[in-house]
Amino acid sequence: MDFTPTQEQAAARDLAGEIFADLATPERLAAAGTGSDAELWKALCAAGLPGAVEEIGLLGLVLLLEEQGRVTAQVPFAASCVYGLLAVAAHGTPEQRDRLLPPLRQGSAVATGAFPARGGVVASADGRLSGEVAWVPWLRDATQVLVAAADRSLWLVRVADARVEPVELTAPWAAGRLVLDGVPAERLGGVGVERRPGGLGERRPSGLGAERLGEPGAERLGGTGVDRHEGPGAEPPREGPGAYEDVLASARTAFAGLQAGVCAGSLARAVAHTNEREQFGRPLAAKQAVQLRAADAHMDTEAIRVTAYEAAWRRDAGLPCATHALTAAWWASEAGTRVVHAGQHLHGGTGADLDHPVHRHFLWGRQLDAYLGGGSEVLEELGELIAQGEEPA
Repeated sequence: MDFTPTQEQAAARDLAGEIFADLATPERLAAAGTGSDAELWKALCAAGLPGAVEEIGLLGLVLLLEEQGRVTAQVPFAASCVYGLLAVAAHGTPEQRDRLLPPLRQGSAVATGAFPARGGVVASADGRLSGEVAWVPWLRDATQVLVAAADRSLWLVRVADARVEPVELTAPWAAGRLVLDGVPAERLGGVGVERRPGGLGERRPSGLGAERLGEPGAERLGGTGVDRHEGPGAEPPREGPGAYEDVLASARTAFAGLQAGVCAGSLARAVAHTNEREQFGRPLAAKQAVQLRAADAHMDTEAIRVTAYEAAWRRDAGLPCATHALTAAWWASEAGTRVVHAGQHLHGGTGADLDHPVHRHFLWGRQLDAYLGGGSEVLEELGELIAQGEEPA
């Protein structure tokens, strides 16, 4: 394994860091509220960063998401890249890639994902989706959403054809409830997709239409008519994991990388605060208890980062990565919660201020923990997968 960024990955990371640092200021974040920052998203797209993900791979995306997480920038970077760009690039037909990828690269289309497949959405025989998903990140800003149906098949749905309802839970990611009532669906990827039984366990304006990624898998995390792409011109089956499993592992890895950045930003704020804040004539950082708490948070952050790097590297190298993505998700859930709590506690009374920047890191850390599935559920699935021997170490 070699996690050293390539020249292209390092250049993209540095550029993203500059844009996020310049535009994702506390004042702009406060103005965005639970929505997205349209100006920041335009700047990222103008710099070509979403489109660059196809070239720099999942590991490159994790590096970019770390920079986003450091400042909790309000843009749907992870969702659109994982559920849109990478999913379509890996599992779409040539015609579908030609049609769907350009607007996703330019940022004129934004994708998100309605996961997991818990029976909330059912696909009919004629290619229509019905049901609802209670909480979908960035749904209010999305033009299309990757939906996991009850049979764990995947469909891309045009948000304009569905109904988006507000959610009661205050969320930082422009979330909403997705309601589908016989939405037309177009299968993505053609016929002949390998459908393996079992999998990893049981475990949302304008846009493009509803499209299927057709593959059973695991747990969490326009137009009308049906385009089946059947017949002599259909693509042969792809090798490797199915679409659901690949997208799920990629999403877990990407959001774990985002959590690594959130934790790094929280810790950096705590270190700066404890060095500046004095008690009895000495900085708080001089106290051993503060140093130990910060050191533990640093080690947890590094564990999230390295496991996310490993899972991303393996996916880019074409190696099995489901257990590694679950490992990264577990660290992001369990350790991520510890780090953002430590960051808030080390701010003392200031950390209780809901308007203080450190509170955004706390909120994001807890939301990412819930979105990834929670540490105990992720660990249970990881144990089951290892016991079944479904993936080599």
